[in-house]
Amino acid sequence: MRRNIFKQLWLLLLSIGPGIFCIGYTIGTGSVTSMIKSGSQYGLQLLWVLFLSAFFAWVLMESFGRFAAVTGNTAINSFKIQLKWGKLWAVMAIVGVVMGQWSALSGILGLTSNAIYEVVRLFFPGLNESNYWAVLGIAVTIIIIMYAFLLVGKYSFFEKVLVVFVTIMGISFILSMFMVLPPPAEIARGFIPGIPPGGNLMVAAFVGTTMAAPTFVVRPLIVKEKGWDKYHLKEQRKDALISAIFLFIISATIMVAATGALFHHGRTVTKVLDMVYALEPVAGKFAVAIFMFGAMSAGLSSIFPILMVLPLLISDYRQGKMDTQTSTFKLLTAAACLVGLIVPILGTNPVMAQIATQVANVFILPVVIGGIIVLMNKKSLMGIYKANLYLNIALVTAFVFSLVISYTGILGIYDYILNL
Repeated sequence: MRRNIFKQLWLLLLSIGPGIFCIGYTIGTGSVTSMIKSGSQYGLQLLWVLFLSAFFAWVLMESFGRFAAVTGNTAINSFKIQLKWGKLWAVMAIVGVVMGQWSALSGILGLTSNAIYEVVRLFFPGLNESNYWAVLGIAVTIIIIMYAFLLVGKYSFFEKVLVVFVTIMGISFILSMFMVLPPPAEIARGFIPGIPPGGNLMVAAFVGTTMAAPTFVVRPLIVKEKGWDKYHLKEQRKDALISAIFLFIISATIMVAATGALFHHGRTVTKVLDMVYALEPVAGKFAVAIFMFGAMSAGLSSIFPILMVLPLLISDYRQGKMDTQTSTFKLLTAAACLVGLIVPILGTNPVMAQIATQVANVFILPVVIGGIIVLMNKKSLMGIYKANLYLNIALVTAFVFSLVISYTGILGIYDYILNL
């Protein structure tokens, strides 16, 4: 019976292949950092922001996926060909996405390596509290393994690797939440809109990590690679919806766990590993191990697709297709691997850098949303599948939401600089 349940879960996750990539791009250690920091500082007061972000992420995944399934075209290539000043639009999207993702990559690798070392230290307390060379060695090992996976060069293999990481991540965070679950009434109050004092930067970080631009611009490439066309619109819609639900549930469980373990005990986070010291007295070493396995899986599930983002977008710009077996792909992913080692080599604390990266991701979002609004309303491209009134209202609302959040991010950065 139990084996049957796991088999059904595995098949469900495999059925949302493009969505698995989206979850990989969206939920990494940047997300974990933002959710823990928010839960520790504000409790569940920003849960409504997470819900809205997940809702708009669903709208955008549906739009980009439908565009690819109906036209057979990809996002960046279509920006270049179909939009006024299209080349500039496409290049802006590529530069913005890659800068955000590569700057996130180094912090993600640093946090993941530290998380692995901390789990080992949990069961071998005789080890030093910090060990630069051990953490750097873990980071180098991770990046070599990830690069070896990428050299396989097959989409179906990438999909299965991500399913494993996302499954471990989801189960770990859900179990952690139930160990320190706050009262249901407190969770319900989190859906009432309001921004607590000093919460502007965190709101922008939420949107930057949940409505992540690479999630949307890469989706058409993956839908095309999956072989979906206009006869697979039902599968595409299901994939987008389930992905958005997973995004919300996994992110919310981290925030809820941080609220129960940190906020209720008056503790705030300055680094992700603070969660270890907060969880252990409340729920024991087993709970800490489960949470850290989730954090590690979040990191690994992000490192994998981030390494691919530049070659994928360049391939999209040039040819409008996913190409993972060329020497250019191998060279650019190798360059990304070297970028990823910056934080582990410097040995810095990347938490604020991670949050700042998520905020930076917000500023490219209006460009990406504006592009898909134009494309989805071109009858010459979409025919009877072009955006209807309801989808247009949702897309325009998402666009306005992204502008408001960009402004909120500017205010948050200004406040942060003033408090330095």
